[in-house]
Amino acid sequence: MERANSLLQAPTYGNLITILSIDGGGVRGLIPGTILAFLEDELQKLDGEDARLADYFDVMAGTSTGGLVTAMLAAPNENNRPLFAAKDIKQFYLDHCPGIFPQEKSVFGHASKILKSLEGPKYDGKYLHEIAKEKLGNTKLHQTLTNIVVPTFDIKRMQPVIFSSYEVKRTPSLDVLLSDICIGTSAAPTYLPAHYFKYEGHSGEIREYNLIDGGVAANNPALAAINEVSNEIYTGSPDFYPIKPSDYNRYLVLSLGTGTTKCDEKYDADSAAKWGMLSWLTSGGSCPLIDVFMQASGDMVDLHLNTIFKALHCEKNYIRIQDDTLMGEISSVDISTKENLGNLVKAGEELLKKPVSNVNLATGVSEPISRHTNEEILKRLAEVLSKERRLRYIRSPQGNGRANYGHAQTGQAETS
Repeated sequence: MERANSLLQAPTYGNLITILSIDGGGVRGLIPGTILAFLEDELQKLDGEDARLADYFDVMAGTSTGGLVTAMLAAPNENNRPLFAAKDIKQFYLDHCPGIFPQEKSVFGHASKILKSLEGPKYDGKYLHEIAKEKLGNTKLHQTLTNIVVPTFDIKRMQPVIFSSYEVKRTPSLDVLLSDICIGTSAAPTYLPAHYFKYEGHSGEIREYNLIDGGVAANNPALAAINEVSNEIYTGSPDFYPIKPSDYNRYLVLSLGTGTTKCDEKYDADSAAKWGMLSWLTSGGSCPLIDVFMQASGDMVDLHLNTIFKALHCEKNYIRIQDDTLMGEISSVDISTKENLGNLVKAGEELLKKPVSNVNLATGVSEPISRHTNEEILKRLAEVLSKERRLRYIRSPQGNGRANYGHAQTGQAETS
């Protein structure tokens, strides 16, 4: 099983292991989409207009809407280049979110959604199935241009299933269509139906999948991505020699959130104390139960990684960009009106101008930890990624020690 050629040489030839992680969050995927478009634009300023994120990250991880973005950025087109440029993600969401999450136009729309959610998911998922299969075609997990990690949850086995480019080499039954992976990881309970499909191997073996949203397992998949890399190092993969799993100073992680509700905006104990099952599923115009476990999952992963990277004196290697100031409709995962989608794009653009921040679990809000903005940090990150890519090329057998990387691939001379 061979992976399609990427322009990024193995980490063994460089100094870093580069990881991109994208949270789940439905239509709020426009926020990390906007961030990624900015980063890719900075990379293109350094290495030419053909530069793509898949050329710089060893691993791309995504849950739910983040899994869909990951697949679009890593799947090959007919020219063996990424199917989507990062700048195309925004238009994809603007064009297709209204089909995935069709809005009730009657004056009784909200009440109708609540009643429908008592009988089944709010949306039938047919449009998502169609667009995922149309865009991703017959591409399978092993064919992505860089390694990907996409968490899902198997409701029949009652356990997480992580679709990993690393694990697929040892577990062939994971080598399923990217479209099925995207549909499965996006199947948020109460919003979209669970996804069933089968893997049929060459020797007749069959594995059934009964998947729901990966957010119930890892809405922030950054830790899952690190775990997959660590497991690959444990196997003795030559791609990582002589790196050890505990060498966190070699990891460079960009973790992107999809935005969260302002901490005092939606719910409080007085209200929740009176809730029964129906209220936990429908209060505040969304599903509090899902909001709670996805937010908790994301923050706990962020807290853990912050602590680990600080303890090992490499906190600059972990970059988390998240917005906790969303209020009202913009905090929803499924309001796909033109106005709300436009506001989400604006939220992403404004997030670029905000200072680098970390969540304070004592207060529940993000607090600035640097005088630099997210935009400035991403510009620096682009420089690091570009230099790392050049370094690997020079050290690899392909580069053979030549410091002219960029001439053949991008038409630009190497810069220091």
